[in-house]
Amino acid sequence: MYRKILIGTLVLVSVLIFFSCQKEKEIKPKFTGAKGEVKLMTLDPGHFHAALVQKKMYDQVNPVVYVYAPDGIDLDLHLQRIEQYNNRPVNPTHWIMKVYRGPDYLEKMLQEKPGNVMITAGNNKKKTQYIKAAVDAGINVLADKPMCINPEGFELLKQAFESAKKNGVLLYDIMTERSEITTILQRELSMNPAVFGELEKGTPDNPAVTKESVHHFFKYVSGKPLKRPAWYYDVTQQGEGIVDVTTHLVDLVQWECFPEDPINYQTDIELISAKRWPTKLTPEQFEKSTGVKAFPDFLQKDVKEDGLLHVYANGEINYKLRGVHVKISVIWNYQAPEGGGDTHFSIMRGTKANLIIRQGKEQNYRPELYIEPVKGKTGYAETLKTEFAKLQKKYPGIELKETDAGWQVLIPDKYRVGHEAHFGQVMERFLQYLVDGKLPDWEVPNMIAKYYTTTEALKLAHAQK
Repeated sequence: MYRKILIGTLVLVSVLIFFSCQKEKEIKPKFTGAKGEVKLMTLDPGHFHAALVQKKMYDQVNPVVYVYAPDGIDLDLHLQRIEQYNNRPVNPTHWIMKVYRGPDYLEKMLQEKPGNVMITAGNNKKKTQYIKAAVDAGINVLADKPMCINPEGFELLKQAFESAKKNGVLLYDIMTERSEITTILQRELSMNPAVFGELEKGTPDNPAVTKESVHHFFKYVSGKPLKRPAWYYDVTQQGEGIVDVTTHLVDLVQWECFPEDPINYQTDIELISAKRWPTKLTPEQFEKSTGVKAFPDFLQKDVKEDGLLHVYANGEINYKLRGVHVKISVIWNYQAPEGGGDTHFSIMRGTKANLIIRQGKEQNYRPELYIEPVKGKTGYAETLKTEFAKLQKKYPGIELKETDAGWQVLIPDKYRVGHEAHFGQVMERFLQYLVDGKLPDWEVPNMIAKYYTTTEALKLAHAQK
């Protein structure tokens, strides 16, 4: 009898201890917003975006950053950029870089695991594998786009999101264009029925939403000529344009047309057509951009009879998102015209007005937002004035300037912080999500929908040759 009571007591104690441990595990906070609690690890930084995340300091982020990478020029350039930020005369940063160089950099990071957030921006051929390995190890990930560049990568990315959920970590991509002021205001106005009406459905020949992005291989970043790695021109490593820069455009379509609304990639998206075409580079242009004198062996497959390197950096996608016709285009030229730079065109067609972002020569290559009523200004002007006054309370300083077709939104320079500063804004949002312990409910399904759209479009473009 005594033995039975003793055994029963031991079992009860064991059960209580087990549930006590489980409860403690569940309620133990991971991030509180405390100073320096976020410890960054940068893995294989082959793209300058990895450095832009560190262009400013954050109270929540520890100044010691651990870098794991193969030895080579990509790593050297990354460290030089951080050093440049540390030594600049105005608002210098004070990052302390702890660097591991070696071919086993991924294994070493997972073994040592000195940080709790991994930053990855570089060779996209390996990126999805990096992401999956990190979340499997219980590491939060902030990844540069694209997180995958082909249908196989998309399947692995879906597994990574499942693993992140299982292990209680966040996986998030860097969508800087959501921080650009003309896009923000375009979205705000599209959510105002009195100004915009309802989003048109459009047709394949006249889409309701069109977004076009023009980029350049040779450009200046942080005031210096950007040296791109030679592998950047290999679409098997960087990804074709249709799965690279288009990531931003597809993201903006979802973010603006169906704000904070989860997209189901299996039922809400219908691909209609897709195409791809190359940008052709001379050996001299390649050398100026990379510092490499001749096309490497791995690029010889893309050097054609004309002696030029054919890079499939350009793409176009026509698709329907919940019945709304969308057209996405990305174009890569070698270098921008004098005084120019990367440009963006965007139109959202509403039943009452079209909201248009233009960034051409007329706008001095600076994005500007226009409101153009569908049925003319008569009767619309007063409504716009009343509704715009509400928006001015949220964004003090914005004004309306009348044009022949409608109005231009005049935007103060204080809102035009520039592309490089947007990386810091994304990081600040991510830091808050870490404290929250979760992403907004719509973010993960919409990331999955975004990469489904780009990778399926790639497959379709190859099939439509």
